[in-house]
Amino acid sequence: MTPPPAHTTIHVVDDESAVRTAMGRLLRAMGYEVCLYGSAAEFLARPPKPERGCMLLDVQMPGLSGPELQDQLTKSECLLPIIFLSGHGDIPTSVRAIKAGAEDFLAKPVRREVLQDAIEHALRRYDESYQRNTRMNVQRQHALQLTRREREVFSLVVRGKLNKQIAHELGASERTIKAHRHNIMSKFQVRSLAELVSIAEHLGVLDDRSDRPI
Repeated sequence: MTPPPAHTTIHVVDDESAVRTAMGRLLRAMGYEVCLYGSAAEFLARPPKPERGCMLLDVQMPGLSGPELQDQLTKSECLLPIIFLSGHGDIPTSVRAIKAGAEDFLAKPVRREVLQDAIEHALRRYDESYQRNTRMNVQRQHALQLTRREREVFSLVVRGKLNKQIAHELGASERTIKAHRHNIMSKFQVRSLAELVSIAEHLGVLDDRSDRPI
C-alpha cells in the first residue's frame, strides 16, 4: 500500500485511554498523523484544522455518544468521513450510522489490514468531497461576478428560455440578451448550455420553482 501523503490526520475519539494509546501507535506506524480525544466534547472543543483526514469514532461514550457527535458534524457540514469502532455495536446501531453517512462500522478489536482498508476508502471519499466543495466555491465566486441583469438572464437561460423569450420577458432587445448570455458564459468559464445548467443545479438555482431570478 502506498504511504499516506503529508498532513493526513486521523482523529481518534474514544473514552478508553488504553484504546486511544494503542490506536495512536498503530496509526502512526501506518504513517498517519494522529490526534486523540477522550470524548466528543473534547473533539468539539478543539475542532480539527481543515485538512485531509478522517475520524475513528467510538459509539458509547459518556456525554455525547458517537452517533450524536455524528449528527452534530453532519449539521456543521464537516468533511471528515467517520469510521465507527465499537465493542458494543449492534446491527441497528450500525445501520443507523451508515444511513446517516458513516463510512464504515467496525467491531473492536479490528485487524490492521481491515482498518487500513477502511481508512484508505474514507480518505478517497474525503478527496472527492473536497474537490466537489472546491468546485462549488469557485462557482459561487463566479456567480458573485454577475450583474443584477446577468443574474436574471442566467436564471431564465438555465430554465430553457430562448433569447427571444427572455428579451420579451425582461423588456430588452434580443441582441442585448445575447450579449448578457455571452458575458455569463465568460464569467463562469464554460462553453456550452449544458455546463451552465449543471452549474445552476449545483448552486440550487433550479430548486426554486417560482422562476424568480437568483
